[in-house]
Amino acid sequence: MTASIVHLGLGAFHRAHQALMTEAVLNSGDLAWGIVGAGMQSSGMRDALAPQDCLYAVAEFGADFERISVVGALVDVLGGAEDAEKTRLLAKMSDASTRIVSITVTEKGYYLDLATGKLQLQSPAIAADLANPAVPKTILGLIVYALRNRKAAGVPPFTVLSCDNLPNNGKLARAAVVAFAREVDAELAAWIEAEVCFPCTMVNRITPATTDADRAHINERLGMEDAWPVVTEQFVQWVIEDKFNMGRPDWTLGGAVFSDEIERWESMKLRCLNGSHSTLAYLGQLTGRETVADAMQLPLITDILDALWRENREVLQAPKGVDPADYVEQLKQRFRNPALKHRTAQIASDGSQKLPQRLLAPLRERIAKGLASPAIATAIAAWMHFAVKTAHTPGAALSDPMSAEILAQAGKSTDAAAIVDNLLGLQKIFGQDVPADAAFRAEVLGKFKELARNPAVATASQIAA
Repeated sequence: MTASIVHLGLGAFHRAHQALMTEAVLNSGDLAWGIVGAGMQSSGMRDALAPQDCLYAVAEFGADFERISVVGALVDVLGGAEDAEKTRLLAKMSDASTRIVSITVTEKGYYLDLATGKLQLQSPAIAADLANPAVPKTILGLIVYALRNRKAAGVPPFTVLSCDNLPNNGKLARAAVVAFAREVDAELAAWIEAEVCFPCTMVNRITPATTDADRAHINERLGMEDAWPVVTEQFVQWVIEDKFNMGRPDWTLGGAVFSDEIERWESMKLRCLNGSHSTLAYLGQLTGRETVADAMQLPLITDILDALWRENREVLQAPKGVDPADYVEQLKQRFRNPALKHRTAQIASDGSQKLPQRLLAPLRERIAKGLASPAIATAIAAWMHFAVKTAHTPGAALSDPMSAEILAQAGKSTDAAAIVDNLLGLQKIFGQDVPADAAFRAEVLGKFKELARNPAVATASQIAA
């Protein structure tokens, strides 16, 4: 098997999604598309998978369904921030055998200010990569320096394939890579802009963190030990823009779709699935619901989600042949899957990076059309309550790149109006237009007070509503 793909950000999602679809390609007899996976921060995945020849199990669970398969698409696993590992990774990416570099590193891994679209040059990680090109640690440093090496050697560039939950993820990856390259060499940046493909994709599969109970169950069923199996749902979807520099696998063999309507697929997924997921997570954290399936049993939450889905559909342009109402009904069934212990705490992380795409994008479209948005206002208010709860809980931490700023604003006051104004004032999240909209500010304040009066909400006793 030839390792033609390097994947940056090797985690549960990639192993349950892109790697599984690549496995179908390899099983068809096309052995040109093995994967070298790389953990960007931790060596945990390498240490778990290397002793088992990079094989791992994928367990797909439904309410009355279970299927466990062993995946062999990974040829090698690199991991951690060690210089030696990053040197090996850079060498593999620079080599002509690498034809695709794919990415799942979440929003914060691109080091772009999502409000301005500019590269975060003040980031210590970016500054370190610009100063030390021999051992880059970020995806941007790795990609740019690998492309520089290939350009110098006369090797064609690989395709950069973003698989993160971001609108126009290929365009975002392109903007980040080119911006970093300009800091290195203007001629290199121009070459990347002209020669490198950055296809957009839409990815869709719920993949919670693997628990010890999951591991024990899967290993018992397998009759062997897998140090880090993956747990996921039956549903899987991958829509890809067909733009590749050096060829690609026929991922349709695994169920993928190549389409020229990526933006519509992305928009429907980010708003209907991810927006409701985030809303459910904040409300779940406020009402003691540990998992998504638990949260879906609470009418307070499901009523808000139903209203949120209605608001989204009113401004949604769905892909041809797709009924958004059917899509939402399918989402409800997926969220209610009791076999997936998808933790609301996991989904509630990194809100500052997620809110702009998942909730503020449809909000701005509704404002432009003169439409009220009480459900989106409730979702934003729930995020605010979640921040207040964290700020007032001794020892609690907020998993977010902007945690210090958010907690400072959330903990300044116990007055509802002051809290709303303080948090809406975070321009990196809300920009200038949303806080300036008096009608929406009033909607958020009203919903914030409504949640504060609800005794089922954890922060009800902490806010003067």
